[in-house]
Amino acid sequence: MTTKKFLLQEADIPTRWYNIAADMINKPRPLLNPATKEPIAASDLYPLFARALADQEMNQTDAWIDIPEEVRDMYKVWRPTPLVRAYGLEKALDTTARIYFKNESVSPVGSHKLNSALAQAYFCKQEGVTNITTETGAGQWGAALSYAAKAFGLELAVYMVKVSYHQKPYRRSIMQTFGAQVIASPSMSTKSGRAILTDNPNYQGSLGTAISEAVELAMQTPNCKYTLGSVLNHVMLHQTVIGLEAEKQMEMAGDYPDIIIGCFGGGSNFSGIAFPFLRHKLKEGKDIRVIAAEPSSCPKLTRGEFQYDFGDEAGYTPLLPMFTLGHTFAPANIHAGGLRYHGAGAIVSQLRSDGLLEAVDIPQLETFDAATLFARAEGIIPAPESAHAIAAAISEALKAKEAGASPVILFNLSGHGLLDMAAYDQYLAGDLTNYELTDKDLNATLASLEKII
Repeated sequence: MTTKKFLLQEADIPTRWYNIAADMINKPRPLLNPATKEPIAASDLYPLFARALADQEMNQTDAWIDIPEEVRDMYKVWRPTPLVRAYGLEKALDTTARIYFKNESVSPVGSHKLNSALAQAYFCKQEGVTNITTETGAGQWGAALSYAAKAFGLELAVYMVKVSYHQKPYRRSIMQTFGAQVIASPSMSTKSGRAILTDNPNYQGSLGTAISEAVELAMQTPNCKYTLGSVLNHVMLHQTVIGLEAEKQMEMAGDYPDIIIGCFGGGSNFSGIAFPFLRHKLKEGKDIRVIAAEPSSCPKLTRGEFQYDFGDEAGYTPLLPMFTLGHTFAPANIHAGGLRYHGAGAIVSQLRSDGLLEAVDIPQLETFDAATLFARAEGIIPAPESAHAIAAAISEALKAKEAGASPVILFNLSGHGLLDMAAYDQYLAGDLTNYELTDKDLNATLASLEKII
C-alpha cells in the first residue's frame, strides 16, 4: 500500500472563510416569511440564531469573512488536515486517473463537522448565550457540537434521529461524554414530536423532525439559540477551510483537480471542498466538474424539485429555496444517517439550477462496495456518508480508464467509519439492502409543495 501525503503548517490554516454568494452571478434566492411570502432580514433570524451567524447567513457582498482568532486557535488542534494521493486506490482500479482525497477524518471527533461547530459555539458565547440546541442525523454533527459546546462553556441539547440513536450508540456516548443531553427524535418532549408520534407511533425519525424539535426547544428556552450542522449559508461558509487548504496542497502536488466530489446530505462537506475551487469557475471560467453524491433513497438533487419549502417537518423555519423532496418526506433507514435530509441548501440549489454542479444518486450497497475497496486499498474505513463520494470517484476513475483519459479527481473524505462498524457487519453478512424510491411515493410529497418559484 503506497500513499503520499501533502501536509501544510499551522501558518497555512486559512485566516478567512470564503463566501461564494458574493461571487455568484445569480444570487441565492432569499428566505421567505411563510405567512407573508416576503423576504426576511437578518434581524428576523436574531431570535433563533446568534446575531453574527444570522448576519453571515444573509451576507451576499463580502467574499472573505475573517475567522476569529479564538476559533482559528482551536482549529490548530487538528488542522491543516492532510491531502492524500490515493495510489492504493488507483492501483486497485488500474485507472489512468490521478485520485486525491482531503482527509477530514483526523479531527478529534472524526469528521469535518467541527469546522462549523467551533465557529457557531464561539459566536453564541460571544453574545452571552448559555444554552444551545441542535439536531443530528448519524451523530457526527452532534459529536462535534458537544465538543465545541464544552470548549466554550455552553449547555447543549441534541435531538438525534431515532434510527441513528439506536444504530449508532457510541456516537450518542461521545456526546454524553462531552456533557450534552441527547434525546431520540421524535420525542415526547416537544409539541412537534408528540404530534408526529401520535400520528405514527413507530416513526424512526428524520433530520426534518429533529430540526423541528431543536428549534422549538430553543424558542422556548431563555438565553438559548439554535445551531445546525448543514444546509444554511453560514455553515457552508465555515466549511470552506477544507477547500482553501486543498488548493494550497494541490499546488504542492503539482496538480489541479478536473473533478471535485463530495457526498451530499444538506451540503456542508460538499460545499467545504467545492466552493473555493468553484470561485475560479465563476470568476475565471476554470474548466472543472463538481459532483454531489447523494443516496438514491434520498435524491433531492437528482429527483427533487427546485421550490420553496420548510427546512423542518413541522414548518417552524422560514421558507428556503431548495431542491427538495418535500419537508414531509420520510427517508429510508439507510446507514448514511447524515445524508437523510429532504432538501439542499439555497446556495447549492442555485448553483445546481444554473448548471454549475452535477449530482449523482448511489444505492446503499454500491457505497459499501466502494467503502470496502477503499479501506483495503488505503487503510482507512470511511463513514457511510463519505462512501458516497468514494463510489462517485471510483465511477469517474473507471470511466476515465475506458476512455483512455487521465483526469485529476479530488474528493472529500468527510469522516471515518470506526463508529459505524455495525453497518459494516450487516454489509459483510449480506444483510444490507438497497431502497427503491418510487415515483408514486416521491410525487406524494412533492405534490404538497406550494409553487412559489
